[in-house]
Amino acid sequence: MEFGYIFAGFGVGLLVGITGVGGGSLMTPLLVFLFGFKATVAVGTDLLYAAITKTGGVFVHHNTHKSVDWRVVCWMSLGSLPSAVATIFVIKHLIKIEKDVTGLITFTLGIALILTAIAVLIRSYITRKQIREIESSIISSGRFKQIQIPATIFIGIVLGILVTISSVGAGALGTIAILFLYPKMSTLKVVGTDLAHAIPLTAVAGFGHWTLGHVNFELLGTLLIGSLPGIWIGSHLSVKIPEKVLRLVLATLLLIIGLKFVLV
Repeated sequence: MEFGYIFAGFGVGLLVGITGVGGGSLMTPLLVFLFGFKATVAVGTDLLYAAITKTGGVFVHHNTHKSVDWRVVCWMSLGSLPSAVATIFVIKHLIKIEKDVTGLITFTLGIALILTAIAVLIRSYITRKQIREIESSIISSGRFKQIQIPATIFIGIVLGILVTISSVGAGALGTIAILFLYPKMSTLKVVGTDLAHAIPLTAVAGFGHWTLGHVNFELLGTLLIGSLPGIWIGSHLSVKIPEKVLRLVLATLLLIIGLKFVLV
């Protein structure tokens, strides 16, 4: 079965490299439906998996491209990290009073997957619109002007809750949020900034789930063995495969899986 985990990690890494969609929206449903893990374990393990795999991406974006806006990362983290910690304490309290945490996580995971499917579909449209806005130089770098920082912190709070409960949203939803809040930010910087914010968020949330016993480290190791080369190969294949077709297929798949989580 370990070879199955390695193969799954490779497949998810390959798709992430080609499409740019975060691994959480693919890995967590795969662990639940294909391998039969509890939703709690799938989420906790995937959060640490995401923190590790995204770290390499940030080194590239910061050291090579200088494409991380650390101010935005700090503002989003001011909202997301405390909300992630608070969410872990809420989950811990629900477990203590013997409430059904699995049901909460499963339902939230379904909602997050549906939102991610929508984000995958509209991302290219928002990116094209962003380019037109940059060229026209009409809209400022911050869409909300005086309340730009509070708006960014609020988005961080929402992402912190959603990612901690479902492990989904740090990638696709984070990117869409930054594109919406900062329409003049270049696409490269949006990706780098989202990656830089996702690492501490997934690490804090993952550590919280670890304290709750929701992380399978043997599974984590085997997934990483497959995913790291998968991401590398996928990144090179991305220029040869039509992105529109892949994004449509991927969004449809995520929508179907999300609905299944919500309705079950």
